[in-house]
Amino acid sequence: MKLLDKIGREFSGYNFVESGKRLFDRKPLQCSLYVTDRCNLDCAYCTEYDNSRPHPSLDDLKKWIRKIRELGTMRIALVGGEPLVHPNIVEVVRYCRELGFATSLTTNGFLLTRKLVAELEDAGLQVMQISVDRMTPSPITKKSFKTILPKLDYFDNSKISLHITGVICADTLPESRAVLETGLSRGIPTEVRLVHADPLNRFRVDRGPREELERFIDSMIERKRRGEKIHTSEAILNYQRSLLRGEHVEWTCVAGYKLFFVSAQGKFWICSMVHTDKHIMDVTLDDLYANYHKKSCQEGCGVYCAVSASLLVEKPVRVLGKEILARTKRVPSMFRTSSRPRTDDPKPRRITNPDGTHEMNGSANGSPSADDRVTLRESV
Repeated sequence: MKLLDKIGREFSGYNFVESGKRLFDRKPLQCSLYVTDRCNLDCAYCTEYDNSRPHPSLDDLKKWIRKIRELGTMRIALVGGEPLVHPNIVEVVRYCRELGFATSLTTNGFLLTRKLVAELEDAGLQVMQISVDRMTPSPITKKSFKTILPKLDYFDNSKISLHITGVICADTLPESRAVLETGLSRGIPTEVRLVHADPLNRFRVDRGPREELERFIDSMIERKRRGEKIHTSEAILNYQRSLLRGEHVEWTCVAGYKLFFVSAQGKFWICSMVHTDKHIMDVTLDDLYANYHKKSCQEGCGVYCAVSASLLVEKPVRVLGKEILARTKRVPSMFRTSSRPRTDDPKPRRITNPDGTHEMNGSANGSPSADDRVTLRESV
């Protein structure tokens, strides 16, 4: 990939003109659309899958997507469940792009193939988030990073901006640093988020020791300030640290207004945790604006996309300024990388094991190569 393309991708998440408008008008910034409730995994902490429900039809999804765009929404995040289990996911992406949406997709990555990545890129997908839990699976957390490591090669020279998101809880904490190091060592923006409570404000898994969690978040803050590719904003890292400390954070929730969700049944949701029975086709801009107020559920909220949008609306200069500065610090390393001589046989990549040791991708230690055939369900 050319140097200017790499630099451009560092700032591709910000459409400054349209995003700027959304900070001052009454139109929404982003919608998260559940393209299905179904998932190929069953992680214990997850609140967002139901394999008893059928996929929504392509016609229904297109109808809802048109409505979301008519409301003025500029970004659409395709979520689930697992979006890749929907048989029409490529066509859904293509339709979103045809309507002018900035389009992202969140996946566990298990169903990715070279062919599917190429099809999603051709359809215009701009951003893909791969969610992982640990380097290796456990009975609680199934999204093993090692299982999908070979698939990361599918994104070499791809126009899709890829980032990795992990989750921190007691079960994943012993391997969370390895998840972070593995993603960053491959030059992929990576973050590990604090696990959040379910809709009844209960934690489905043990959250883990506060001091250790706080040290890990502190380390991500420092690394982000140094210009490392910690994907989330410093504002959200500080917010998560405040959650651990039980500190009050002053903010006004914009969920249901600047950011909202649409379920796989077409229902309008304030966020992933606060649901309504109102159908998206019946929602107006006035309905959205009516949700712009402090909410009883926002204290201790773990819906980080809602918190992020709220902090952006409340303090745009501070939030955007720090993010732009952090990304600017990455640029010198791109010049160093681009100046290195290229060879026909690239060096194998280093994989960080849960115990902190390293092995080379494709080495005799057994790390899979990009073309190895992996039986995904057996790896769960």
